[in-house]
Formats: sequence, structure tokens, C-alpha cells
Amino acid sequence: MPLFQKAVFHTTVAHLRDLPPDAQSEVAFAGRSNAGKSSAINTLANHTRLAFVSKTPGRTQHLNYFALEPGKYLVDLPGYGFAKAPEEIRSQWEGLLAPYLRYREPLAGLVLIMDSRHPLTELDVQMLEWFAPTGKPIHVLLSKADKLTRQGQAVALREVQAVLAKITENCTLQLFSSLKKSGVAEAERVLGAWLGMEARDEPKPPPAPRTEKQARPRNRSAQGWSARSGGNKKPPAKG
Repeated sequence: MPLFQKAVFHTTVAHLRDLPPDAQSEVAFAGRSNAGKSSAINTLANHTRLAFVSKTPGRTQHLNYFALEPGKYLVDLPGYGFAKAPEEIRSQWEGLLAPYLRYREPLAGLVLIMDSRHPLTELDVQMLEWFAPTGKPIHVLLSKADKLTRQGQAVALREVQAVLAKITENCTLQLFSSLKKSGVAEAERVLGAWLGMEARDEPKPPPAPRTEKQARPRNRSAQGWSARSGGNKKPPAKG
């Protein structure tokens, strides 16, 4: 069973005073608008409409909390790069997002979503450089990896890793595809460790009992020779 399959919508936060007081640990998802952030949350939760996937940049204006278990949350942050958003909304986001990322104690780490075809935009680098001094870990998901060839994926990983190494040592990186559902297990291992949650493997069914036919030796050449010779002769010696 996917680690985050029980995720349910909890609340939308527009002001810092409304942050869940019972939070023990939470993981925030950030990324450029339409980089695949909401789709990644939906894929990790094995849910098609848990997080709203907007076609309009800047549509998500608040912090959306999804409960995993008591006191543990995934948090969908507003997408950045919202050139079409009104100035007052951008100011509201900056007043909410910046202090949340800087001072929120239960925040265990940041998942940064980048489109693998266009990673490391100016805003991506700014987010990395701004968050890294908090000392909290960053995990980069290179989304839409299915759009690249294997060679293209390798190039993207190598180029992004080189830049990350110059910014912070507390950062991990992987390919991810919501369409193909690839990279889910790897992301679960990282985020589960941050949240203090362990993946629960589904119990495997007991092996089927072997039939008498299955239990017989499979040395067919020796058996065949014995049968043809009436069982009185041995198979010819090799060599």
C-alpha cells in the first residue's frame, strides 16, 4: 500500500495564525506554476483529485494541508512564477509563504518540483538559495520525466546535481513521472523518513503447496535413459 494513500484534505490556510496547532511534522511541496506539483501530490497519495491541478498559473493562493495521520501533513504551497496574478495577491503570498518556510518548526523538509525538461529556472534557483540556510533538507523531484529519453533523463540529473552541489549539501534528487507513476517508491522512502513514517508492505500470500508432479526430480535425461533400457542400464558416462 502506498505510504500516503490515506491522505485526506485537512484545511486551507490563508493566515499564519490558522496553521494547524497539532502538527508534529509536515513536508511542504513547492515549485514553479504548472511544474507538476499538485500532480505529484496526487500520485504519491494514489488519488486523482486530492490536490487541485490548475491550468491557470497562480490559481492556488493559500497553503493546502493534507492529513496523513494524526499530527503529520503534506502541504501544497502556492506555485511561484505567477506573472498573471494581481499584485495584491502576490503580496499576500509573500507575506504567508516566506515566514512559513523560514520559521515553521514542524516543517521537516521541502520538496521542490522542477519540470525535468526545463529545470533550474531563475525562480527555482532563488528558492533553493533562500531555503538552504534554514538547514532543513530539500528533495528535488524532476517531474514529467516520461517526456525525456533515457539519455535526456541522465543529462538532466547530471546538470541539476552539479548546480545543487554548489548551493547545499543537504539536498537529494530524483526523476519522477506522475503519468507513469515512476519514482513513487523512492520519494516515499525520503519523505517517510522525514515524517517518521515507515512504508508498510502488504502481506504476501503463503506459497502454494507443491503437487506430487512438481516434487519429482527434473533430471529428465537420466530418467529417460533408465526407462528406455528397462531400468537395468546406467546412463553413459560423460567424457
